[in-house]
Amino acid sequence: MKSIPITDVSSLKNELNKYKMGKKLEIPRFNQLARMAYMGRLVMTPLDPEDPACKSFLVHVQEPLGMAAHFIELDEDLQDTILILDSEQSMAMAGIMQAGVEERVRWHEALNERDFYFSAFYRPKDKETREENA
Repeated sequence: MKSIPITDVSSLKNELNKYKMGKKLEIPRFNQLARMAYMGRLVMTPLDPEDPACKSFLVHVQEPLGMAAHFIELDEDLQDTILILDSEQSMAMAGIMQAGVEERVRWHEALNERDFYFSAFYRPKDKETREENA
């Protein structure tokens, strides 16, 4: 088992504080994670729920599934990984995730209300007469 020598407690605290701050992603990587968030493929949890000053989040990135896996590009090192994201980008990611959920809810509600039979088989009389006269 590997041990880490603790010689300076203040340097250890500084290292821990760096982790608590999280890190910012570059724009392309942020966009890749945002796509996963929009599809609901991120799991986010506060890094330290007991510390009110810690606003960073642990983010688990799940691989895209099904049809999305064919169209959504995700760097290999981001697939099925856990990141520590800073507070600003975490809040943005949570907003993107919420927007994706709301969009899927609207889509499912519209799908539930859609009448496929009448759109496939019903033609109004005036439309049929125009087609016959053409």
